[in-house]
Amino acid sequence: MRTKLSRDEFIKLGGLSLLGVLTPNLTFARSISDPNDAMISDKELIKKFVQNNDIRVADILKTDDLDRVHKLSIFRGLGSEISIMVASLCHNMSQFYKSEAVAKRIDRSLDAMLRVQYDNGTLDAGGNRQSPPDTGFILEYMCASAAVLRSSKNKELQVLEDKFKTFILNAGEAMVTGGVHTPNHRWVVSAALANINALYPHPKYIQRIDQWLAEGVYLNADGHYSERSGVYSAVINKALITMARLLNKPELLEKVSKNLETYYYHTEPNGDVVSVDSRRQDQFMTGTVTKFYLQYRYMAIYKKNPLFAYMVRFIENLPDFKKSILSRDLVLLMENEMLQQEITVKPEPITDYELFFALSNLARIRRGDTSITLFGGNDKPIRIVSGRSSNPNFLMYRKGDAILKYMRLSTSFFRMGYFSSDGIKKQGNTYILNETKEAHYYQPLEQKHLREDGDYELSESLDRRFWNKMDFKSRRISDLKQQLTIIEITEDHGTLDLDFKVDGPPNIEVTIEMCFKEGSNFSGAEKDADGNFLLQSDYGIASAGADSIKVGPGKLEHLNVNRLDSEQYTYHQGSLRTDGVHVYITGFTPFHHKMTIE
Repeated sequence: MRTKLSRDEFIKLGGLSLLGVLTPNLTFARSISDPNDAMISDKELIKKFVQNNDIRVADILKTDDLDRVHKLSIFRGLGSEISIMVASLCHNMSQFYKSEAVAKRIDRSLDAMLRVQYDNGTLDAGGNRQSPPDTGFILEYMCASAAVLRSSKNKELQVLEDKFKTFILNAGEAMVTGGVHTPNHRWVVSAALANINALYPHPKYIQRIDQWLAEGVYLNADGHYSERSGVYSAVINKALITMARLLNKPELLEKVSKNLETYYYHTEPNGDVVSVDSRRQDQFMTGTVTKFYLQYRYMAIYKKNPLFAYMVRFIENLPDFKKSILSRDLVLLMENEMLQQEITVKPEPITDYELFFALSNLARIRRGDTSITLFGGNDKPIRIVSGRSSNPNFLMYRKGDAILKYMRLSTSFFRMGYFSSDGIKKQGNTYILNETKEAHYYQPLEQKHLREDGDYELSESLDRRFWNKMDFKSRRISDLKQQLTIIEITEDHGTLDLDFKVDGPPNIEVTIEMCFKEGSNFSGAEKDADGNFLLQSDYGIASAGADSIKVGPGKLEHLNVNRLDSEQYTYHQGSLRTDGVHVYITGFTPFHHKMTIE
């Protein structure tokens, strides 16, 4: 039987607190684009879930390509399709309620899943062969489907229940014995085990969960899990909620609450999630807060938190809500009765704030429709690899539909590429970012290290910029060169004053790069042959719709606005340049330039 937390247990969790975060002058205010203006009741929402789920079922029934599963290893998609069909088959408001055609298609789909399941219970997923964690992701929907099917108490569907049981119990063996790759995988596997145990109880499932939980669920004072990723925060929150409600572990929900609060402040006015501070692949991606919907809904109901209630209504009005939630997650709503309850607390957003997430070195500032992000929290030394933060964007600025996707700074100092701040210091309303880059040369090897054949060790240079057969560690360095970059950013009611200083060897090219959202109109600067805007001396204006961002004054001392990435990229013909409208300010060291963004 599924163990559920009482309302009192949840209320005892107390109010939200985001440790380590400065929250001066937070003001509760009605959002400029308030979702309450288009609010629908929770009962009407259930109808919309069923209607959109039925549309997906109709589309699924039109296809007959289950053989593709074995060829393409797209098991997550098939697991989602199965759950969508089960939801309509078992919901009495669905046009497919008790549909024989749907039941037959589910039966065939389950056979396909069982055919490709290995004897050890795992599935392949892309390049991950016989993957326990990827199997765990699929079990979220497979277990929910089995629970919904069981609750229908339809004896005619017993054959489906039996096939679900076979698949889930086989996968359960992989969850009990299998390993993981990443931090979030531990909690995905643990949540899968909690779901399996709720259906088919056995002590071995609990023992394995306890083994993973003994490692501790890391959440820092900023409200971030170790990966600092919106994509995987949503994954972890779902897993922790599952364990909290099925295993009577309400303490896990304290972490969920803190993380959800953090992602409120990481959400832009249009629903985009700030991901520049992520340590995973989404640090170079744009995603929306929609993936957090069921978590905000769950916690809004239990904690009666007005901020979470606001996020529920806000997400329900985002363009991707229909595709991402309404069309696929009905089964999760049906499996968890609490998600079907009315939200009784009045939604209240916070639209004027300034927060400094000190551990992440990220500042988030909101002044009504103006949103600002400052970032200086890359993991040093910079490595382009999953699990480390390496995004060079240090400033993002939005004013309604006008969006400065990012600002970067690069110099030609030893081709070391973009500025990446060594943290952020906050003094009053000024944020100070700085970085010191160092490079040197190498002296001849001493006699004791000489080899007549010249076949020295292939090794990494001491500054980690390149590899060669030079036995670097045995050489004395000389001619040390340093470059110091300081950027001071002062905010005043949404206006930013920026002061750039770059000092070091003379005549180093300095390039400030601004990238505005695709489709923006930019005036006040000339274009080069590649379509880049060069802001020579005056102010430029980027506009989108009725909104605009003014930047400047400009400066143009050189025309080299290409190859701004480090040798780590350019050697491999790679680049961090993104789509958008690119605007450049240039100069030489010693470089000093002041400008404004408003």
